[in-house]
Amino acid sequence: MDNVQTLAGQFLIAMPALTDPNFSRGVAMVCQHGEDGAIGLLINRLSEFSLGDVLAQMKLECEDPELAAMPVLLGGPVQTERGFVLHTGEGHWESSYRINADWSVTTSRDILVAMAAGQGPSRAVVALGYAGWDAGQLEHELRDNAWLTTEADARIVFEAPLEERWVDAAALVGVDPTQLTGYAGHA
Repeated sequence: MDNVQTLAGQFLIAMPALTDPNFSRGVAMVCQHGEDGAIGLLINRLSEFSLGDVLAQMKLECEDPELAAMPVLLGGPVQTERGFVLHTGEGHWESSYRINADWSVTTSRDILVAMAAGQGPSRAVVALGYAGWDAGQLEHELRDNAWLTTEADARIVFEAPLEERWVDAAALVGVDPTQLTGYAGHA
């Protein structure tokens, strides 16, 4: 990763000109970024499932009605049958990837078993699927002003209502995206 500055741990905030329905008004958390490309999870797209649905499909019982009702996000258009748990802290799960000092993403069943038993990470969101960018693709999209970037904010990931996350994330960099035009240019 010699000449590539990593965006891992950053939000990608879709600019109004980004009209791809998968990403329009989207906020993605970049989980991995390097010379080979990038992987991220959208944090403001609701799937049709609750965590209780996912746990039941995995034949896991959940006694906590609040946890069972937790919405599952649509993390992106790639491998939508695959689950990802974005969480703070490290934890000791079979398949975790440390994004940075504050964030991890886990894909192994054991984290869901722990969550169902009330022993999972204190702050987590579950997403199905992910967003992926080939080598150089994200950098090209950034040059074309498709995305704003800023440090990820746990309040937005865990507390802000889904429908407010796009505007709230943009506000972190002092932008009201609803006031921007739907086209991009270069000065």
